[in-house]
Amino acid sequence: MPRILIIDDEKAIRNTLKEILEYESYKVDQAEDGPTGLDMLIKDKYDVVLCDIKMPKMDGIEVLERAQIVAPDAAFIMISAHGNIDTAVDATKKGAYDFLQKPPDLNRLLITVRNALDRTKLVAETKTLKKKVAKNSQMVGTSPALEVVRKAIEKVAPTDARVLITGPNGAGKEMVARQLHELSSRNNGPMIEVNCAAIPSELIESELFGHEKGSFTSAVKQRIGKFEQADGGTLFLDEIGDMSLSAQAKVLRALQENKITRVGGEKEISVNVRVLAATNKNLLQEIADRNFREDLYHRLSVILIQVPPLNDRREDIPALITKFLADIAGDYGNKPKKVDPAAMKYLQSLDWRGNIRELRNVVERLVIMSDDTISESDAKAFAGK
Repeated sequence: MPRILIIDDEKAIRNTLKEILEYESYKVDQAEDGPTGLDMLIKDKYDVVLCDIKMPKMDGIEVLERAQIVAPDAAFIMISAHGNIDTAVDATKKGAYDFLQKPPDLNRLLITVRNALDRTKLVAETKTLKKKVAKNSQMVGTSPALEVVRKAIEKVAPTDARVLITGPNGAGKEMVARQLHELSSRNNGPMIEVNCAAIPSELIESELFGHEKGSFTSAVKQRIGKFEQADGGTLFLDEIGDMSLSAQAKVLRALQENKITRVGGEKEISVNVRVLAATNKNLLQEIADRNFREDLYHRLSVILIQVPPLNDRREDIPALITKFLADIAGDYGNKPKKVDPAAMKYLQSLDWRGNIRELRNVVERLVIMSDDTISESDAKAFAGK
């Protein structure tokens, strides 16, 4: 049940608001002044706070400012009988969700509270998703090969340097890109991913730069491209070795000038984007074969990070398997299964051409097909080798 706190020095107002909101099935608490309200915010979690501005001891704006520290997730709705546009603007600048005048209109009050609750829910969901993404992007293992990658990420992430990530399919190039974004100063901005190999060559320019309405037959409305979507954040160009030469030329221009032009458009649009790229191809060979632009390669490869194949870091396999068992158990709602030491040794000895992605699939298969403990015979039967 959503929890609402009313902070107001007028008892009659508090009781009226409480009666209205409790009728809508909200759990409502009251505080007669600012200090009492702040104490309640410290001790309990509230989704929405209705706070008067003119109060003795501490005014509502000061309560709002202090609450940003002790209860940053609570949505504040400021209320006042002496409100004007300047007061409302000042309150929203300092973090209030909305502003209502006394006596508040019943419908406006309920709609504002409902919208504030939706906002609080979205904030909570976003935080949960960010934690989940951060957890899934953590690189597992302590092998020397992986430590080299970790140290490179720690040095490069705080900068805006472009990074080219190379390595075989399934080795974890996307995880490296995510770590670079999460540890950068852009981590509050978006990270937009583009799989260049999955987009037909005739559509890649529209995907990256957007297009104007009517610029081609199926362009029925304007589209914002990935460069614009990533403004203020990070653009990750995965499998860039599969990008067409014409698209490469436009990407090069965007990197040189920090400007893009939508397909069918004439206006130049400034973009502030950090570009990370990844490929499983040998780009130097692709340059020799005239499939990739050398000038673009040098623009992208300010820093090179080589992700090792799983066969070069076999000592990390037990830790990876343990993580996958926990993740899969969480997805299925079960307890994590155990692995017999002989089975673990056998799995470490296999040739993992599909790298971490293949290992994850095999672990899930073993979880489904085995009993509580995965035995060596299970591993031999279901590893698919």
